[in-house]
Amino acid sequence: MNINRYENNPLITPTDVKPYHEGYEVIGAFNAGITSYNGEVLMLLRVAERPISPSANIVLAPVYNPSTQVVDLVELRTDDERYDFSDPRFVRDVTLSSGFAYLTSLSYVRIARSKDGRQFTVDDKPFIYPSQQLETFGIEDPRVTQIGDTYYICFSAVSPVGIGESMVSTKDFATITHHGMIFGPDNKDVLIFPEKVNGKYYALHRPTLKSIGNPEIWIAESDNLLYWGNHKHLVGLREGMWDSGRIGGGAVPFRTEKGWLELYHGATKEHRYCMGALLLDLNDPTKVIARSDTPIMEPEADYERNGFFGDVVFSCGVLVEGDKVCMYYGIADTSMACAELSVQEILASLTYY
Repeated sequence: MNINRYENNPLITPTDVKPYHEGYEVIGAFNAGITSYNGEVLMLLRVAERPISPSANIVLAPVYNPSTQVVDLVELRTDDERYDFSDPRFVRDVTLSSGFAYLTSLSYVRIARSKDGRQFTVDDKPFIYPSQQLETFGIEDPRVTQIGDTYYICFSAVSPVGIGESMVSTKDFATITHHGMIFGPDNKDVLIFPEKVNGKYYALHRPTLKSIGNPEIWIAESDNLLYWGNHKHLVGLREGMWDSGRIGGGAVPFRTEKGWLELYHGATKEHRYCMGALLLDLNDPTKVIARSDTPIMEPEADYERNGFFGDVVFSCGVLVEGDKVCMYYGIADTSMACAELSVQEILASLTYY
């Protein structure tokens, strides 16, 4: 597989983004939804900001308060035996059955703009910001699907009651319409297909199952983009392979002459994230035609292997021109990068059923 990583990768890092909140630091500018609008490439960045603690013995947990529309800070002492601070992304409460207590950062969506797809400038203010009770821990990992002149943006809404997928829409990337939560907790990685198939909208999603089952890719259909049903399991984990730990959608699927091509992420049980591909039937996306037995891309560059959460390449969005796929991807849960691949080479690398 020929992979042309951009020479100026990473394209956006946390140091390129000025904190929106006073007294915070940007620790992540990554996992962005990708689209084009009005002659520009837009990255809808997930920006993660962490409050700067006044003491090494205190961790500050940010929580958005819908009543006051401000972010409250919860002080947690590192010597409090109730809490486990071993993972920098969140705090665990060992006395709770779920184990989860707080996130250490607050995420929201901010737009980065580019004329050439390589040099980006980041807007000063958020584009989508927490606004209600189901978003008190932040909003994460947006994905953008254009249908006609409307752009539908799905994102993970995080709160103490779980992680679900909410949706907003826009026509101009200035004003947004909120449509509420379209996939209830626990669910992530929702990708809406860019056109109807036989009169139905389709979406990939990834339930996070806590009883029976694994974090795997499902598919659902809808008449109106708001209410989703006829859920079907699409593909599962594969023991001993690169996608044995968890899988989920990455870029919005795009049409090829052989089928819908989906660039998805897979991780091992050791949390090494790579990218592979699925090929779905053009007339029935619930049918899998082919799949990657080996990754089409894996973390090899230093900026992919090292960061806030290393050994991660995470497909976020694609821009396709002829045979060229410009694939924008998150790296190490920290920054954004891009690589060019060939549609035909991806299709040729798959194992067909």
